[in-house]
Amino acid sequence: MKILQVLTLRGPNYWSIRRHRLIVLRLDLEDWDERFTDELRGFYEALVTLLPSLEEHFCSPGCRGGFLQRLREGTLLGHVVEHVALELQTLAGMPLNFGRTRETSTRGVYNVVYEYQHERAGRFAGRAAVRICETLARGERYPQSELAADLEELRALKQAASLGLTTDALVQEAERRGIPWVRLPVRDVIQLGYGVQQRRIQAAQTDATSILGVELAGDKDSTKLLLETAGIPVPKGDVIRRFDDLAEAIDRAGGFPVVIKPLDGNHGRGITLNIGTYPDAETAYDLAKQESKSGAVIVERYHRGGDYRVLVVGGRVVAAAQRLPAQVVGDGRSTIAELVERLNQDPRRGEGHDNVLTRVVVNQTTEWVLRQQGYSLDSILRPGEVCYLKNTANLSTGGMAIDCTDTIHPENQWLCERAAQWVGLDIAGIDLITPDITQPLRQVDGVVVEVNAAPGLRMHLQPSEGTPRNVCAPILDQLFPGDSRGLIPIVAITGTNGKTTTTRLTAHLCKQMGKVVGFTTTDGTYIGDYLAEPGDNTGPQSARLILNDPTVELAVLESARGGILRSGLAFAQCDVGVVLNVSDDHLGSYDIDTLEQMASVKSVVAEVVAPDGLAVLNAEDGLVAPMAQRVKGAVAYFSLNPEHPVLRAHQQRGGLGATVIQGEITLLQGEQTMPVVPVAEVPLTLGGTVGFMTANALAATLAAYRVGVTVAQLAQGLRTFAAGVAQTPGRMNLLAVRDFHVLIDYAHNPHGYRAVGEFVRRWDKGERVGVIGAPGDRRDEDLREMGRIAAELFDRVIIKEDDDTRGRPRGDAANWLQLGVSETVATRIFQVILEETTAIQTALKQGKPGDLIVIFPERVSRTLRLVHEAQSW
Repeated sequence: MKILQVLTLRGPNYWSIRRHRLIVLRLDLEDWDERFTDELRGFYEALVTLLPSLEEHFCSPGCRGGFLQRLREGTLLGHVVEHVALELQTLAGMPLNFGRTRETSTRGVYNVVYEYQHERAGRFAGRAAVRICETLARGERYPQSELAADLEELRALKQAASLGLTTDALVQEAERRGIPWVRLPVRDVIQLGYGVQQRRIQAAQTDATSILGVELAGDKDSTKLLLETAGIPVPKGDVIRRFDDLAEAIDRAGGFPVVIKPLDGNHGRGITLNIGTYPDAETAYDLAKQESKSGAVIVERYHRGGDYRVLVVGGRVVAAAQRLPAQVVGDGRSTIAELVERLNQDPRRGEGHDNVLTRVVVNQTTEWVLRQQGYSLDSILRPGEVCYLKNTANLSTGGMAIDCTDTIHPENQWLCERAAQWVGLDIAGIDLITPDITQPLRQVDGVVVEVNAAPGLRMHLQPSEGTPRNVCAPILDQLFPGDSRGLIPIVAITGTNGKTTTTRLTAHLCKQMGKVVGFTTTDGTYIGDYLAEPGDNTGPQSARLILNDPTVELAVLESARGGILRSGLAFAQCDVGVVLNVSDDHLGSYDIDTLEQMASVKSVVAEVVAPDGLAVLNAEDGLVAPMAQRVKGAVAYFSLNPEHPVLRAHQQRGGLGATVIQGEITLLQGEQTMPVVPVAEVPLTLGGTVGFMTANALAATLAAYRVGVTVAQLAQGLRTFAAGVAQTPGRMNLLAVRDFHVLIDYAHNPHGYRAVGEFVRRWDKGERVGVIGAPGDRRDEDLREMGRIAAELFDRVIIKEDDDTRGRPRGDAANWLQLGVSETVATRIFQVILEETTAIQTALKQGKPGDLIVIFPERVSRTLRLVHEAQSW
């Protein structure tokens, strides 16, 4: 077997609207084609022995063991690869179940599609699945050690891609609310929402978190001084930078017992509690000094009591938990070392912050704490005897958390809220030491010992004991008040022809509202009036640039079939999805071989329309109009013919539409008509002579109207949008050159040629000359058909070829065009000039008064330069 191609889909796609994260393996079964699993001796037994958990796969029988039933009955290895790839990820802690395998038009080649959680892990699972299936199909054994190595690699990839428990919990809460999110490529920053409505988080730190508050919280001495000023009880103490000052600092703290900790440490590192002797204080000083970035150390009075963390969000306490240091309980038989090993076997414990509990690491601090209690790692505790392993209760060092949100005293809540506000944090973790959280701190000698910025949420979301608290909800409430989901209006536009013009026109119409509009096209990505990024930008990467930009108020996104097939859409839902048409272009690419399959690709844009959104569909296209059946929101149709049966039936049902009535672009709402502007006054239509441009204008009018553009603004926008180089480069650009005209249009398929022909046929002032070509990745029959169309349209034809032949031998595309031209007698003259510049210059030099020279260029910018130069000949 051979993997021919791997696609990573990240958004709604051809295979699934709902399942966004999919891997598509284009797999050649080679020698295993048409060899079914029931014919492969020992394959079933070997696979079940290696992966017995495949019993849980339902597959098409729809029941437990369904996939194994298919194995026994006989299925192809591509289908097996799909299930093995899913199961490998599941065994590595990424449970998944969606997949499908489809044969392509190429014999023996299949598209194997399956879910992933993390991209690199998903791709690795596919390669491993192919390796496993091929090994077992050959009758060879796949060692358990290799399977274990595969799973370990998958776990490592999962860990590397993990967001962390706090961030992941916030992202999941956002997903529940329908708030889109994306991981930005800097320091684990997550963007929630789109454009101007977006917010950003980094764990529990938000874009509203004061940098001054973060700096103050990181400086424990400054925090303590500030809280003391506010009348909030804090421990007495001092900051020292030299060992010689240690004894005096202990005296100023009131003598032993004391706490020694780094001035600017975190996660409990370098902190020693309940120090009762000078030798222990010296050791603790060294530990704190090692963890202090500034070299400064805090010495303060030790207050007896429990360690509590109170979470304050938006000035209100939302959760509280008591933190217990890592500890073991004796059984009268086991050593402390053995008890620690047993403790770490708890499946809830793991490395880092992604688990409910953290593994306890035995280190120098552990041994010091044991000595303080009179123990060593070899000591055997009495049954029920508790032994502490760490001197702090941080979860990151193996501690536990017990929820006490419901029992914290109201005065303590008030003190914590004041502490967060005095330090200046929107989200803060307030650390208390108190014998009894149910009593006011002042009455029981309790104190606030720290204020933490970006506090971890794990202890509240998943306490070791007590009620879990959804502390992500108040954080999201603060970021997105009310019903806000951080969305901006999104208009997505697809089709075979007219996408770029319709996108540009829609963006122009939306600008009439005074909004900052971001839009993507085949010639660049634009924000407002400026080009943000040049290039053919109709895929998800360019769409993300627009959606991630914090100035964009409305997005208009040209969405080509290539991006949908390669990566999926960049958004889960849109407000308006426009499908202009479906014709025979790009067939044969990405295993899309029929017009019906191409329609399924284009329909993705209509299917992701939000329930309260609008799908704008071409009533005249038999492949587009039926897409209405798959739309969750409302539907609007456009047609040049006001009596078109699809449009009329929709109108009679009270639906929205657009057409041309008595020469005017008109909106329809049921039987109500709203004239917008005479077609003759819309420059894009070249005085109403270009029908397909009028159809584009109808679609754009509907899309803009849906997102709030008024009828008056629509009329103004349509009148001020010209089919010229400035607004629609390469799209029906009609230029006067001396005493003849040049029409430049990037038509690149039979449908596009026919659309331009509508205008060309009306030209009666002189000869009609065509400089024709087409991209080399079109089918032979498409090139031949374009030649036939050109022969019927033009009096003279010059056949050229693109510089980039897209894999074809030089001259091959031109040969197919020439074959099409020669099959008709309509054209009197044709010649072949492969080099585009020479072909265009030849046509321009031969131009006579009244002629129309139509150029279908590879590079619009080069063609415009040549036309400009011809002005001075």
